[in-house]
Amino acid sequence: MRHQIRDEGRSAEALPAVWTGRATNRAQWLLAAAGAACIALGVELAVDSNWTSGIAPLVMSVVGCVAAGLLILYGTLAFVHVSVKIDSDAVEVRCGHIGLPRRRIPLDHVVGAEFAPQVTPREWGGWGYRWRPEQGTAVVVRRGEGIIVTLGDGRTFTVTVDDAEAAVRAISDRLRRGGTGKTVGV
Repeated sequence: MRHQIRDEGRSAEALPAVWTGRATNRAQWLLAAAGAACIALGVELAVDSNWTSGIAPLVMSVVGCVAAGLLILYGTLAFVHVSVKIDSDAVEVRCGHIGLPRRRIPLDHVVGAEFAPQVTPREWGGWGYRWRPEQGTAVVVRRGEGIIVTLGDGRTFTVTVDDAEAAVRAISDRLRRGGTGKTVGV
């Protein structure tokens, strides 16, 4: 069922009760494959090694390969995609296939939202969950559009998501309905 809302003399189509969006970075699957290769190398060393220099170097090599592989594998699979859900209570961001790390921002902590036409991993220091003192916190899984949510304490949270303009409209609509009197920029 579609509803029409009137705001300042304009007619606009109402947004759904829950807005969801997502961004994906398929290139990180290559890094995940490198992590799996490190794990496979560690298993291969453990199973079929003929080291004559002792057990300690063998154990260190196996543990090192498996640990590095697991770190690379988790670090990349956790940020292959990000999903954003905006409902009447909060903005929720979940990363990867298991949804961790996760960030839930109650809408009563939000004072504004902006459309960012170009968010790049370079400006945040890479892919993933990032924090920079001068910029705030971000979840960056690919280069492209995103949203910047301004919190009541002045901090910002940036996330890359497809159709970021619709996400900003969804946040704006919910803040306006809440009667908070907070400003939202598009």
